[in-house]
Parts: sequence; structure tokens; C-alpha cells
Amino acid sequence: MPSKAKRITGYVLTALVGLFLIGASGVPKFIYFPGKKEMFDHLGITTDLSPVLGVLEIAVTLLFLIPRTSFVGAILVTGYLGGAIWAHVRVGDPWFFPIIIGVVMWVALGLRKPVIFSLACGCPSACLSGTNGNTP
Repeated sequence: MPSKAKRITGYVLTALVGLFLIGASGVPKFIYFPGKKEMFDHLGITTDLSPVLGVLEIAVTLLFLIPRTSFVGAILVTGYLGGAIWAHVRVGDPWFFPIIIGVVMWVALGLRKPVIFSLACGCPSACLSGTNGNTP
């Protein structure tokens, strides 16, 4: 069982990742703001795709925020962030921020569900023993 402090830290980090992905990145894809068209043009993405990307980003983030689907959500958010990295690398923009978000997301999930760290460190026996702290 994860310590209370680790679990709380995991949930705080999860909330911060969720707030950023939904509030600062997902929702603005539905809102017009000055420079939005230029930003999307610079990335080589038509603004018609903005709402589609917003729905996708919010959906995978919500899956990550729901405890029962958090692992699948984390995998899907990782894929989404990989696309963001590619879009920025392709045009020579800074690409490290999506990586930071992804790392924080996986650390948050690992603090909430230690079985994630066990699997990442190559200790699958801890996962099978029933002492992995991943009880609902």
C-alpha cells in the first residue's frame, strides 16, 4: 500500500497535469484568440482540426483522471503528447514541455499506483504477489 503522503502527492500531480491539459491546452482549442490561426499555420495544422484535437485531448485526459481507467488514459495521453512533440520538432520549436508533462503524468500515476513503478523497474513479481498497493 502506498504511503498516504505518496498517494496525496500523486493525486496533486495528477490534478495539475489534468488542469493543464484540459484548462490550458484542451479548452482553448475551442475558443478564438488572437494569434490562434498563425500558431496553427506555423505548426502546419489547419484550424479546422482545432476542435477535433481539443476533444481528443480532453477525452484522453479524462480517462487518465478517472482512477479505474487511469492506466489506459496515461498510455493514450502519452500518444497524444508524442504527436505534440512531433509537431513542434518538425517546425523547429521547443519540444521539451510535452515530455515534462508526460514524465510528471507517469510519476503521478506511479505514486498513486506503485505497481506502475514495479513494472517500469522490471519487477513484475511484485505485481503478481498481491502486495503491490494497487487495490481499488
